[in-house]
Amino acid sequence: MNINRNLLRQVNETSTEQHPFAFILSCIDSRTSAELIFDQGLGDILSCRVAGNILNDDIVGSMEFAVKIAGVKLVMVLGHSECGAIKGACDHLRMGSLTGLLKKIKPAVQAEIKTKENRNSGNFSFVQNVASINVRKVMKQIPRRSKIIETLLRKREIALIGGMYDVAAGEVVFY
Repeated sequence: MNINRNLLRQVNETSTEQHPFAFILSCIDSRTSAELIFDQGLGDILSCRVAGNILNDDIVGSMEFAVKIAGVKLVMVLGHSECGAIKGACDHLRMGSLTGLLKKIKPAVQAEIKTKENRNSGNFSFVQNVASINVRKVMKQIPRRSKIIETLLRKREIALIGGMYDVAAGEVVFY
């Protein structure tokens, strides 16, 4: 379903306050804008984008702001197919500050035990498996790194979900 949105009206409606319902942690990939994927307008979601949809203290703090101050009820970790950061981690890429970011994806590479050969970016299945594992690992890290989020999840005041976006099909599979 495609909703016809009036951007000027949305700007006016959200100029003094916002009421987002979701916080979505996704990748910086130009094909993975959460607002477009989920057909959302201004003020609907808080979108946090970082290569490989990894977690760090600033992102956890942003999530805490979202759920405690902005009133968000849904936190989502969204990975995607053909992810360059995941491919870089699979290939053990070392390059400036990117090396530290990819290090956060390494546990997912190591956790992928189905693939015995061609454990590199040229193996589509391996990359997909690592991307999926990475989403699940980030989902597990969130409540471990934030007592605020852990408490809200335990009280069922917020929900935490994950998903994978297929850049070729334009579809999301939810976890």
